Amino acid sequence: MSITSYLETLPLYKIARYTGRSPKNGVPFTGYPRQHPSDKNKLILVYDPLGESPTVMEFKIEDVLGAGELHSAVTKSGDTAPLVKLWIRKGAHGVILEPFEVDDPVRFVNKTRNLSERFLINDLNL
Repeated sequence: MSITSYLETLPLYKIARYTGRSPKNGVPFTGYPRQHPSDKNKLILVYDPLGESPTVMEFKIEDVLGAGELHSAVTKSGDTAPLVKLWIRKGAHGVILEPFEVDDPVRFVNKTRNLSERFLINDLNL
């Protein structure tokens, strides 16, 4: 399934808003949530959707401990992407879709190499 298909799916159904302190057993991720196009038990989170290299992540809905609304990101053309902060259960497994260039040999972008640094920087700025 193409990235476009992921991003064009229906918006994610509402997840219970977390009211209170951050869950001790959760890790926050911020981004633009979408319903998974083929598995109702999963969600897609587009991390840093308007940044230079957005990251598409996949999580099981059962691993989401709570959600909080953030500001909306706005593109140059005026389109908005509502951002949320999701607390994902520590120890859960997620999937990152990483781009690569089709060539001989295949060229990987190695986006995940500095991903932990991007998470730290972006979460501090929100």
